[in-house]
Amino acid sequence: MATPAPTAEAAVSQEEVKPYKIHVSSKYLDLTRQKLELTRLPHENPEPKSRDWWEPKPIVESLIDFWLEHYSWRDEETRLNATVPQFRTSLLVPGTESTAVRLHFVHAPSPHSNAVPLLLIPPFPFTNLSLAHIIRPFTDPEDATTNQPFHLVMPSLPGLGFSDALPKNTPTISATVEMLDALMRRLGYRHYITTHPGPSASSPSQIDWKLVDALARNYQDSCLGAHFISPPWRAPKIQESPLDWARWRVADTLQKPAFGYSQEDLVAWQRAKHSRRDRLDRDPRPEEFAFDGNGFREPNTLSYALCDSPIGLLLFVLMVLRVLGPDKELTPQELITLTELTWLPGPEEMLRFWANCGSAEEDRQQQQQQHQPPAGRRPKIAITTFTGDDGKGVLSIAPRPAAHFYACPGWGKARYDTVATQRVAGKPGLLAWERPEVILSGTRGLAKAILAGDKRLLQTSAGALATAPLQQGAIVDGGGLGDAHAAANASARGTTVREAAGSQSEAAPTIRKPAPGPLGAGPSSQRPAAAQRQPLVMDKMTVGRISEDQEDDQEPSPDTVVAVGHGVAPGPALVPQIRVG
Repeated sequence: MATPAPTAEAAVSQEEVKPYKIHVSSKYLDLTRQKLELTRLPHENPEPKSRDWWEPKPIVESLIDFWLEHYSWRDEETRLNATVPQFRTSLLVPGTESTAVRLHFVHAPSPHSNAVPLLLIPPFPFTNLSLAHIIRPFTDPEDATTNQPFHLVMPSLPGLGFSDALPKNTPTISATVEMLDALMRRLGYRHYITTHPGPSASSPSQIDWKLVDALARNYQDSCLGAHFISPPWRAPKIQESPLDWARWRVADTLQKPAFGYSQEDLVAWQRAKHSRRDRLDRDPRPEEFAFDGNGFREPNTLSYALCDSPIGLLLFVLMVLRVLGPDKELTPQELITLTELTWLPGPEEMLRFWANCGSAEEDRQQQQQQHQPPAGRRPKIAITTFTGDDGKGVLSIAPRPAAHFYACPGWGKARYDTVATQRVAGKPGLLAWERPEVILSGTRGLAKAILAGDKRLLQTSAGALATAPLQQGAIVDGGGLGDAHAAANASARGTTVREAAGSQSEAAPTIRKPAPGPLGAGPSSQRPAAAQRQPLVMDKMTVGRISEDQEDDQEPSPDTVVAVGHGVAPGPALVPQIRVG
């Protein structure tokens, strides 16, 4: 397929979109290792077991040992740089005249001529790099004539991963969606569709839902449709839409299909109600995230704690996964990588993004917009909803999986033009890892419905900015990355480590060893001090000594340089198949 000439807008944008490769300072990896070596776990009385909350100590001890003895961030870094087409571009912050932030994103154009642009927003609080395994199915399906392919764009939200944070006091949702729409236009996609790959009803502060919904409602000239997964819809209210309320009341009361409500809707709704009632009878305490209620409005306390503790952040990741209720367990390799993708750039802006999205003002504005009738045409949407199960085997101690919520597709009639519906058995769980085909199916249903009457999705692809298409079978040798790193050394946002007083700029950061005290029981309790334990996997590194990497020798200070972007073309992309379980 011939590559069309870029438009004038795309030609200008080409100078603004830069290929990107991750490179974490070895000094920061040394510091991470030191902190792991000096981990002090809480006391736990082995018996009796708590009936109120989880006791993750045995899991954490084994993960610490795996992190120290078997895990290599350098291997993950090399794999991501070799297999994921990464870029970064500066975008103006809405409401400002000169303030810009750099967004890190994955852009994987499809090789197929019938592909349509798709903006896939990663499930909060995960980053785009954690979804590398779904790139190939979206962009290059086995049969592109029957399975709709996509030009895939996956950004990291501002402040997450390797994207810069928004300035303080910026309206988070509205600013983010405006920047995401600007990103798609910068890439030459004048029209596109969007989706999120996780259940939005259980997303922290419903961030996934708020972003995709705002795009669908406010950017209909460019965002031609949105795929909602388990949206947090409520049954129609009489004051909002009397006719829709009456129709739902008739169907629900009679428990018979009517007015577009299927028998499957009615059964799933009753099952969800009974499940939630049973949970409240067993335990009336707040569900989901313990600090995601009205009290989570100040993120800095938790930010300071997690910025200084990789194990604290690992526990945070385990908690998020536990709330999402996956059916399969992730491998230690996957768990540590998920943690590192937040630990290395720093978790503070992620927590601030979360708190801002959950603020009373943001919630008030969002709810007002959701309940208002559309000012013009209703946005086109596809909906995927899950019918649930019998609720047996649900964890009874905190943190518990989020209660299953069933959103009837008919509940959105007043505000949305629903063009495709997908009802899926069971609960969503960790959807992007366990059942990505569900995301694909729902998104393809949306694309098919829109393309039936609107060909702009295909036309817009002709003017797209050419970046780096995925190529199969190519592996970048790790030894060749050093030359690329030496070619350009632009520092990116990262957590800074305060230098010890009187230390030289070449010295590795130091931390004070905690006072002697009991560590956790088990095989890790007698862990030797960092200076005594030999590194097992980190090449060319020992604790307290600077790495011999050429790029680190050029650093002007011991402050952490988490990543560098390079003005060189990214290597050919090969999507890894990540095993779950």
